[in-house]
Amino acid sequence: MIDALWTGWRSQYLAGLVGQTPEDALDQVSVFTQILKANIPDEDCFIVHRGELVFVILNAFPYTVGHLLVVPYRQVNDLSSLSAKESLELWATVTRASEVLDAEYEPQGLNIGLNIGRPAGGSVAGHLHVHIVPRTFGDANFMAVTANAKTISEPLNVTAQRIRQCWLDTTMP
Repeated sequence: MIDALWTGWRSQYLAGLVGQTPEDALDQVSVFTQILKANIPDEDCFIVHRGELVFVILNAFPYTVGHLLVVPYRQVNDLSSLSAKESLELWATVTRASEVLDAEYEPQGLNIGLNIGRPAGGSVAGHLHVHIVPRTFGDANFMAVTANAKTISEPLNVTAQRIRQCWLDTTMP
């Protein structure tokens, strides 16, 4: 049986979104574009890999340790807006990032996905990005359910350092 959770505040939030279009998100400079334009050192903004057309950054609000985002440099909001070269590099980088996470953290599984558009859960709806979330049995524990809190067992700077080093140390098959 599914319990209903009353969230009366949500209707007010949703009413504020009426009239917004996907193009509205493109008119705003995304957090990813802001980070890139700010010329912050990779170590300070948790970028763990830079390719020609895409980069990999740690999620600042991870679900689990090692939660990565693969992001095209160019701000686009859907897969069809990627060039063939961008698409190829994006998916090759997702594969490589998965291999790095497997080698460094040995997760029992991975969640890999995109939330395209704000209604789909895209918190940065104007800038396409692929989530790669390492998963282990028991990583979603009672804290999330009872205290509405996540337990992240490693600081972001340590995770970034481990992933950067593993990216350099391991070779693709």
